[in-house]
Amino acid sequence: MIKTLTKDAIALLKQLIETPSFSSQEGDTAVLIEQWFINHKIPFKRQAHNVWTFNKYFDDSKPTLLLNSHHDTVKPNNGYTKDPFQAIVEGDKLYGLGSNDAGGCLVSLLATFTYFYENRNLNYNLVIVASAEEESSGPNGLNSMLPVIPKIDVAIVGEPTLMQLAVAEKGLVVFDAKVKGTASHAAHPNDDNAIYNTIDVLKWFQEFKFDKKSLVLGDVKMTVTQINAGKQHNAVPSEVDLVVDVRVNDRYSNAEIAEILKQKSPCTSIEARSLRLNSSAIPIHHELVKAGIKLGRETYGSPTLSDQAVLSCPSLKLGPGDSTRSHTADEYIYISEIEEGIDIYIKMLNQVL
Repeated sequence: MIKTLTKDAIALLKQLIETPSFSSQEGDTAVLIEQWFINHKIPFKRQAHNVWTFNKYFDDSKPTLLLNSHHDTVKPNNGYTKDPFQAIVEGDKLYGLGSNDAGGCLVSLLATFTYFYENRNLNYNLVIVASAEEESSGPNGLNSMLPVIPKIDVAIVGEPTLMQLAVAEKGLVVFDAKVKGTASHAAHPNDDNAIYNTIDVLKWFQEFKFDKKSLVLGDVKMTVTQINAGKQHNAVPSEVDLVVDVRVNDRYSNAEIAEILKQKSPCTSIEARSLRLNSSAIPIHHELVKAGIKLGRETYGSPTLSDQAVLSCPSLKLGPGDSTRSHTADEYIYISEIEEGIDIYIKMLNQVL
């Protein structure tokens, strides 16, 4: 059965690659995922472009384990030398947009869910959500499904981790900041040039350190990623706009980070766009983590964001593929990684379920 499911999963991944599915435009790949469930005689539901279902013998008295990965992709960058929408196999490599992030994870979890679907005596219920809008953190992704699906007690989020155990993940807060000065003609003296005022502000962001360091996730990382000011060569602008990207460890809430920056940053103003993408973690002693360690998997903290950020329950990020390949030109995944991923998922869950 596992061999057949693995073959089916790889075939589905090839179809997903060849079907464009940018965030909020995942309708066609949702149909492909629906067809997976139809082919395997599993009833399913769909909300917007999210496709979901639960195990055949769902029991309200049992805790529920969520299996989740996404089927949307970023847009291909200009560095591609291969057709991003063609599933190209060269040896063990399967090329194509979304192959690594996160198509390989999604099809591996679909195969794993299908393997356990008809089991009668599971310790956990299983719910699977093939979600949309992960790449854009959009309003119609996994976050929109949480009021719809059964209450979740623990989750496996499929993202490329080389099948190692990401037991914690940094949160994200994006800030819009302003540095003000006095507008003037460039020909006249101006001791309050907003652009020059920004030099000390940038230095502050470069050097500021948050006090609390995480054993798993390390320091909070703060980076100025955008700067914008001025419209013409002979006019000094009255303000400079900055965008600041803050990756938050598990020692702070996003709200705490926002309060610290409001109090301490030398900006004229600084406002968070959203506080909802918090850090996430699972206890190292959780039985899912123990099951992975027993299979020789290593634990680590992940600096990249995923749909874990919208979950309030313990969650483990785990999947085939390598995060460093995500969003790169000529994205690929090894077929053997998918085979290994399905095998490890099933072996892990056999210890828990």
